[in-house]
Amino acid sequence: MQKFKFRDNPNPKVPQKKVWKKKEPTPSSSSTSSSSSKKQTKKVWRKKEIPRNWLDLPRDVTESILQRLGSVEILKTAEKVCTLWRNICKEPSMWRDINMLNLYYWEGGPSDPLKMCHNAVDRSCGQLRAINIEYVANDELLNYIAQSSSQLRHLRLFDCYEITDEGLIEMVEKLPLLEELDITISTLSLSEETIEAVGRHCPHLKSFKWNHEEYRFPHIQCDEEAVAIAKNMPELRHLQLVGNRLTNDGLQAILDNCPHLESLDLRKCFNVTLSGDLGRRCARIKNLQLPNDSTNDSVFIVETSGNGSFEEDLPFWMLDADDLSDDYEYYYDSDISYDDYFSKYNEDWEYIVRPF
Repeated sequence: MQKFKFRDNPNPKVPQKKVWKKKEPTPSSSSTSSSSSKKQTKKVWRKKEIPRNWLDLPRDVTESILQRLGSVEILKTAEKVCTLWRNICKEPSMWRDINMLNLYYWEGGPSDPLKMCHNAVDRSCGQLRAINIEYVANDELLNYIAQSSSQLRHLRLFDCYEITDEGLIEMVEKLPLLEELDITISTLSLSEETIEAVGRHCPHLKSFKWNHEEYRFPHIQCDEEAVAIAKNMPELRHLQLVGNRLTNDGLQAILDNCPHLESLDLRKCFNVTLSGDLGRRCARIKNLQLPNDSTNDSVFIVETSGNGSFEEDLPFWMLDADDLSDDYEYYYDSDISYDDYFSKYNEDWEYIVRPF
C-alpha cells in the first residue's frame, strides 16, 4: 500500500481549514523605474573647496621652499614668478648656501655663467657660508668669492679646468674660516706650495677632498701631495684621495701626522697595498674605503686602464711632462695635422661624468 507524506497537514484525518488572504498587487515596472530614477538623480551637497593661494603662505615657509631649489633655478625662473617671490629671492639669507650646478648648459647662451656666479655672491652680502661650483670657475671668480666672503666655510669645485695653483693660493689666503675644501678635476696636480698654503691659511680645515678623473697606470707613483698633506693638515677628520698616485710611504706619512682621521677614501689608489701593520692601522679608521671599492655612488667615474704601459693606453697630451717615462720621446710629425692627430683619441677616449 502506497504511503503518502503530508507536509502541510500533520494530521491527515482532520481536514485542513482553508484561509483566504487578499492578494497583494505586484509593483509595476513603471513604478520601479521611477523609484530607481529618483535614486539616481538624488543630489548630494558638498562643501565647495576653495583653491589655495600660494601667496598666503607664511613668508618663512615660502623662503624654506625656495631654498630647496638650486641657485640657477632661482635666478632664471623662481624669482620671476611674482613680486613676493622676487623680494624673497633677493634676501641675503637665501644665498648663504650657493649651488651653481650644470652651468655648462648656459655657456654660449644669453646668460653668462660667470655673471650668474657673481650675481649670486653679491646677493649673499658677505653672509656666504658654502658654495658649490661646477665647470666654470676660474682664478678671477675664486678671488672675487674670497674677497666678498671671508666667512666662507665650505668650497666645492667640480671640473673647473681654468683654476690654477696660483689662483688657489691667492684664494685661501683670504679664507681663514674654511673648514672643507673639495676639488675634483682631471688635469690639475696640486703643488706642494698650494697644499702648504691651504694648511697654513686655513687652520680650521677639517675635510680635504682632492679627487682625480683619470686613468690608472701602475708604474706612475708620486707621494708629493700625500707628504704635503701630512705636513700641513694635522687636524683633518676627513680625507678623500680618489685616483691619487700615492704609495704606501705617502699613506704612512698621512697616518703618522693626521691622528684625528675619521674617514679615509682611497678608491682607485692602486699604488697602495693595505697589508700588515699599514692595513691594521687603516682598519682602525671609522669609515675606510679601499682602492678596489666601487665608485658608483660618487658624482664621477674614475676610468682605469689595463696593466699595459701608459704610452700604449694614453696620448701624451693627457699627461704631465713628469709622468713620461725615460724612453718616451716628444716628437712632432709635420705631415700629420693637429686635428687628424687628436681625432683618433676623440673616438677612443671618453670621460664619463655623473651629475651631482
